[in-house]
Amino acid sequence: MIIEIEDFTFDTIIGLLDFERVNKQKVIINLKAKYDYKDGKYIDYVEICNIIKDTTQKGKFELLEDALLANKKAILKKFPDIKELYIKITKPDILKDAKVSLSVSVNSK
Repeated sequence: MIIEIEDFTFDTIIGLLDFERVNKQKVIINLKAKYDYKDGKYIDYVEICNIIKDTTQKGKFELLEDALLANKKAILKKFPDIKELYIKITKPDILKDAKVSLSVSVNSK
């Protein structure tokens, strides 16, 4: 089975620059998880969303890469049956006065 969570969007403190650390900014998470579904054992996508949001907001990360790795670790710890996990974090407002976005992703097998 594959579960996909797309365009999970929320606000958090993330960034290196001073202005980024003052106000919350939007982040967008996309996730794909592959697992073996058997005997009614499933991956709770609501719990995955809660893990992502809690991990990202509590950490107040400077780098998207650190937030990404913390989320990967937390999800795999909670759901060890996941065989493959792909997470992408996008920060659409990376520059204060320009329309640009930054994404980082990881694929874990």
